[in-house]
Amino acid sequence: MRTLVIGDIHGGLKGLIQIIKRAKVSSDDALIFLGDYVDGWSESAQVIQYLIDLSKTNKCVFIKGNHDVWCEQWLASGLINDVWYMHGGKETIESYKGFSKEERSNHLDFFEGMSLYHIDSKNRLFVHAGFTSMHGVEKEIDIRNFYFDRTLWEMALTMDKRIKKDSKIYPNRLKHYSEIYIGHTPTTNFNEDQPMHCGNVWNIDTGASFTGKLSAIDIDTKAVFQSDKVMNLYPDELGRNKK
Repeated sequence: MRTLVIGDIHGGLKGLIQIIKRAKVSSDDALIFLGDYVDGWSESAQVIQYLIDLSKTNKCVFIKGNHDVWCEQWLASGLINDVWYMHGGKETIESYKGFSKEERSNHLDFFEGMSLYHIDSKNRLFVHAGFTSMHGVEKEIDIRNFYFDRTLWEMALTMDKRIKKDSKIYPNRLKHYSEIYIGHTPTTNFNEDQPMHCGNVWNIDTGASFTGKLSAIDIDTKAVFQSDKVMNLYPDELGRNKK
């Protein structure tokens, strides 16, 4: 059985389907999704339905991202966060046209059941954005850091690759886990279209919401699977402001 980690999808159902096919995912494979399933391309509601169906055939872990928090609030109360609306929420709302009240309720249940982080049997951490506590995720004071923090990745980017984990100057924040898998900050910001590895941190968000691809990685072999550039899968939507 493989365990694959999938980066930020942002409403790009076509990219997700490509990943599943190119990785030749079977029912024996476990799948860990790092959040931000919605907001961006036009098929956010369809992505959520696809993931619900996928969870019936595969062992899946769904981590909650900041865009998922906003969408959950809207499904629960009708509240439209202004920042959310300008950063993909508009497209997500439009994608729910034609979905029944029962289907929306099922999707709300799905969002509410998402995890803020996951730690596996090999002490690998999976979280959407990061955390700030030097004592690990269990000691994090503000849960919003799990889906908004960028300081963990910024710190990892600055690390000298020669510094080993048993070094006294290796950051305490990273020592708690054998590996850390995150999304949230597109690697395309650093002119990289592949998942990036710094210290013991792996960033799997390869910019599917912008000009990049959707990526998945086998956490044991480190084999990478990618979709086409998602923007090329939605050519009629290129005029939209993707953030």
